[in-house]
Amino acid sequence: NRPEQTGVFKTNTVLAYDDNLQLVAWGYPALAQEPPKKKKLQTKPRKPVELFKLHLANVKDDDKPPLPPGLDPRKAITDYLHEMNKLVAETLNSRWPGIRYPQQVRFVLSVPSEWHHDAKAIMRECMFNAGYLENRQSENLEFTTEPEAAAVYCMKSLTEHHLSAGSSFMIVDCGGGTVDLTTRTLLPGMKLSEITERSGDLCGSSYVDREFLRFLGRKLGYAAMKKLKENHYGQMQYLVQQFCSRVKFSFNGNPNEFSTKELDIERVCPALMEYVTGHAKEQMEEADWLIELDFLNVKEMFDPVVNKIIDLITKQLASTERRCSAMFLVGGFSESQYLQQQIRRQFMNQVPIIAVPKHPIAAIERGALEYGLNMEIVQTRVLKFCYGVEVSAKWEKGDPPERRTPSGRIFKFHRLALRGVEVAVDQKFYYTAGPVVPNQTDMTFNIFITPDNNAKYCDEDGMKMLGKMKIDLPDPQRGKNRLVEFTLTFGTMEVKATAINKRTGQIYESSFILEF
Repeated sequence: NRPEQTGVFKTNTVLAYDDNLQLVAWGYPALAQEPPKKKKLQTKPRKPVELFKLHLANVKDDDKPPLPPGLDPRKAITDYLHEMNKLVAETLNSRWPGIRYPQQVRFVLSVPSEWHHDAKAIMRECMFNAGYLENRQSENLEFTTEPEAAAVYCMKSLTEHHLSAGSSFMIVDCGGGTVDLTTRTLLPGMKLSEITERSGDLCGSSYVDREFLRFLGRKLGYAAMKKLKENHYGQMQYLVQQFCSRVKFSFNGNPNEFSTKELDIERVCPALMEYVTGHAKEQMEEADWLIELDFLNVKEMFDPVVNKIIDLITKQLASTERRCSAMFLVGGFSESQYLQQQIRRQFMNQVPIIAVPKHPIAAIERGALEYGLNMEIVQTRVLKFCYGVEVSAKWEKGDPPERRTPSGRIFKFHRLALRGVEVAVDQKFYYTAGPVVPNQTDMTFNIFITPDNNAKYCDEDGMKMLGKMKIDLPDPQRGKNRLVEFTLTFGTMEVKATAINKRTGQIYESSFILEF
């Protein structure tokens, strides 16, 4: 349950700090502030910090929420996790007295599918700093992606709709900020495989709220809305919540069932009145500071967001030749009747079953728990990147002259596992290498990932180093006849690099977060 709320499945990702960056509230209490009815009760407005995990995502700076000066996103994430940790510990101790916390608890962290390995590494560090782990490399922390967790949760719905092994189904996770999609196949024994690369975009329900604020900007002036956001953010969020509860949640796209709604600015957001000027102020005074929202106004707030989701689904369906037997809509936004209606209208002839499971807003959390209890449930995943190593090859005619080294060699990217390939858990990819020069005493494997399966060099755009591994090459008198077998093993959510000196048998290992 949320702080100061009961019977609610999710906690708002919001923090509130004072001027000294001391945390004063988190979750729902940090979000919206109802305007005080008496002046003597007025307090200094505090600006909530929300959606701060977007700072770990690979998105444009304009899509990242502003942070107070001096506040690092890692601190915000750690502060939030720390408050959540206190609630988790309290709940577990009341349900299971005597439990050793956190030693006897496995934590499963669901993350957006588009997050890179460095973002997951930051989350592990924040979990450690927030008190969940005894050490940074603790095996008590597991990662899963949000669409994968949602797919695990929806497996119960597969039997309800009489889907059998071999059937493919799509998960459309419509959250507040992002929408993520994944297509899976049901295997015998109620196991899952992934058959397409996950996709997603920033088109969750909060973008309908943004369209509402843009509507107010056109009506009252963008400068007025900017000042409201800067000086009375809590009141602005209260205004948004009034829009959500009175308009957004009940909108179903049927004009015959819609009645024009009024928002009383003087009552729900009086601070805005002092920033409205000129002709807009005259009009609002004539209207007694009432703003009307008719059917077309609201539909125009939904349509840009809904159309973006429909485009994502269209592309996901086109990415596989297999027939999609079912589509499950999860996440808070999936409860929108208008979104459901538009998706069914668009895809009813392509996908026989389009359904919303029970408690869709909690699908990811419950699916992550089920995954943590049975991690063998996911049998295969599709690689989101191409994996390989940098190799020193003999420069050949036709190779770029500027890349030729003084010793007549060239550094190239050697592909081991291709993007888009479906890999089983613990599947291995091999590469055998030897020393470049006879008296070489060590060898370094630089491991790279790239979204481009046709990449040739490790300095191309999009190329990222995942890590490096240095191994010893004893007995230089044996010259180049000292082979090393390099292996990438794809586990549940990490990739393990192993190098074995074929002559001595010495084994070197290192693990990295896996990009699924």
